Amino acid sequence: MTLLVSLVILILVMGIYLSKKNKKYKKTDKKITKAVEYGQHEPVSIHPHIDTAKCIGSGACIKACPEKDIIGISGGKGKLINASHCVGHGACAAACPVGAISLVFGTETRGVDIPCVTPNFETNLKGVFIIGELGGIGLIKNAISQGKQAVEYIYCLSKDDRAKGADVHDLCIIGAGPAGFGASLAAIKNKLKFVTIDQEEIGGTVLQYPRHKIVMTSPVELPGYGKVKLKETTKEALLELWSDVINKTGLKVKSGEKMTGLKREPECFRVTTTGGEYLAKHVVLAIGRRGTPRKLGVDGETLPKVAYRLLDPEQHKGQNLLVVGGGDSAVEAAMALAAQPGNNVLLSYRGDAFARIKPMNKARLDEAVVKKSLRVALNSNVKEITEKAVTMAFGEEIKTIPNDYIYIFAGGELPNEFLKTIGVQIEKKFGTA
Repeated sequence: MTLLVSLVILILVMGIYLSKKNKKYKKTDKKITKAVEYGQHEPVSIHPHIDTAKCIGSGACIKACPEKDIIGISGGKGKLINASHCVGHGACAAACPVGAISLVFGTETRGVDIPCVTPNFETNLKGVFIIGELGGIGLIKNAISQGKQAVEYIYCLSKDDRAKGADVHDLCIIGAGPAGFGASLAAIKNKLKFVTIDQEEIGGTVLQYPRHKIVMTSPVELPGYGKVKLKETTKEALLELWSDVINKTGLKVKSGEKMTGLKREPECFRVTTTGGEYLAKHVVLAIGRRGTPRKLGVDGETLPKVAYRLLDPEQHKGQNLLVVGGGDSAVEAAMALAAQPGNNVLLSYRGDAFARIKPMNKARLDEAVVKKSLRVALNSNVKEITEKAVTMAFGEEIKTIPNDYIYIFAGGELPNEFLKTIGVQIEKKFGTA
């Protein structure tokens, strides 16, 4: 009788356990379905690949991941959910007890162009290095670390071959985002003669975020400054940190200069920018993947009222505003502008649905439309821009509407063609490291 009771209890416990497991699996499956619906299931950069033959479904990867709903468990195995949100942290791979996770680029059906670099970030062009987002690594901490590692390697290379002559630098760093920032601070620490150039202001990709956007990062050591412990912060706080580091380290950046050419000279490289020329023994490219903002190519686009990033929505009050784009940046910018008093905001997208925005943004956008705080025009295109208006095609109908400012978020022209012209090899990765 005791044995029978024990068996019944065991069966009940197992039943409850399996029932809870199945509920969790169903939740994961629902999240995957929703991610596919919103276009979040396809990875856009480096991301985890789960070997289901090895996976034991421990869930250690989920606990280790600093982001939410990147990985879930279904059918006793790990599965990707919102792969496009992955920042390449790598904590999941490190936490897996059976080594079932590896970090890869692209998928079997969707390739990603990645420059070919050595473990020291050197390209096939000896003396030219690629770090950060351009090399597929977007996480702030990792980008800074890559910058430091690349410059440490360059320092070792140049110990017996330092730049000679007043006009020749040991190093030219292109880009002042997190990767270029890390490289520049490492160059100061190692007393290298260097110059840092950026086509915009200091901050790189961080500058593209709307105000108050949360930036996920983690503790990192900044050369010459110390350890910075930031797990969750705002864009403003991060840029304020950048300014404090600059003041304390003496870092100087030549902003507003875009790199236009790179040529190997007998003893160094000649870097050409919109502001002049620089000679350097080594070149570090930290220019990011966004590249130059993509233009619409319509009349009037060069007017001062047209911009490609939103820095301060509070400067707009009581105005007619147009936001163009179908991604998270466009949606977030439109909602930030709509939150300012008196603004009349129209969000225009050429597609028939917002297929690649975060679920949270989709919910917020739907709520804003219901409350009529902004309007959405799908299947619409800008035809012409004038001082006080914009002409648009709404399906087959052409209309001219009042307009004070236009913000365009049509993505960026990837610098792949530029890299090819200077001789950097690019490889298309299909789910490989």
